[in-house]
Amino acid sequence: MKVGTRGSSLATVQTKGIINKLSKLTNEKIDMEIIKTTGDNIQDSQLYNIDAKGIFTRELDNAVLNEDVDFAVHSLKDLPTELEGELKIVAVPPRESPNEVLVSSYEWDKIPSNATVGTSSIRREAFCNYHEKDFNIKTIRGNIDTRIKKVLSGDYDATIMAEAGLKRLGLTEYIKQRFSIEYFTPAAGQGAIAVVAREDNDKRNILEKLNHTPSFQEVSAEKRVLKELGVGCQWPLGVSARIKENNLKLCAVLLNKEGKILSRVKVEGSADKASKLGLKAAKLMMEDYI
Repeated sequence: MKVGTRGSSLATVQTKGIINKLSKLTNEKIDMEIIKTTGDNIQDSQLYNIDAKGIFTRELDNAVLNEDVDFAVHSLKDLPTELEGELKIVAVPPRESPNEVLVSSYEWDKIPSNATVGTSSIRREAFCNYHEKDFNIKTIRGNIDTRIKKVLSGDYDATIMAEAGLKRLGLTEYIKQRFSIEYFTPAAGQGAIAVVAREDNDKRNILEKLNHTPSFQEVSAEKRVLKELGVGCQWPLGVSARIKENNLKLCAVLLNKEGKILSRVKVEGSADKASKLGLKAAKLMMEDYI
């Protein structure tokens, strides 16, 4: 069996984790193939200034479609809302924290005015503006460890990152502060991993055993919001669904780049109706801003 992955430190750690879990389900040897994506080659632009659909996944998905690899492992938030051809998310393993964190020598409320804060996310930039932070927002690209080094070296005063990546890489010592979901609503699918394969893959029954139903339901609700609104990383949208005792609570916030909230909704209901709850949230949001 062969799995495709990006070559970043986070991607390879995530993929090795999947391989380790699969090795307990099958005696088949599993090889990892590093595949460079379009997004890996872009280091000097905010993601929302380019056509970002699938830039971190397209080459991997083509490898799966062409059967060069049996499946691919993605950070789920990088996936487009609709997969191409015969591709399908066959498993979402247990999700890590979706929260955002601050990497800085400063506490959040102590960061000085006009400090240089690195982000390539329009959502993070919009939330900084919403919280009335007078930051100098500057593009920051590279692997997680690279971005941390840029803060430690003084090139940036701070950056905002997904907690999940730092936890998976064992870099939590660099977390200065953890934001609540309500204060800094994350991207849809943040903290989750997607295992993508062809629908007709004969290994699918094994891959599906990696699935964690509550995690799959949470991201299904979140991605449904994205799909119905028709927005990607070009829009400042935060959406988070959390399940407790089969009850799903979803909050979604749509802003403009300047930080004005265009719509904020909360819905809840049975986790078994995750996708429908995502649809409900999206419809409520469209009533607010259309």
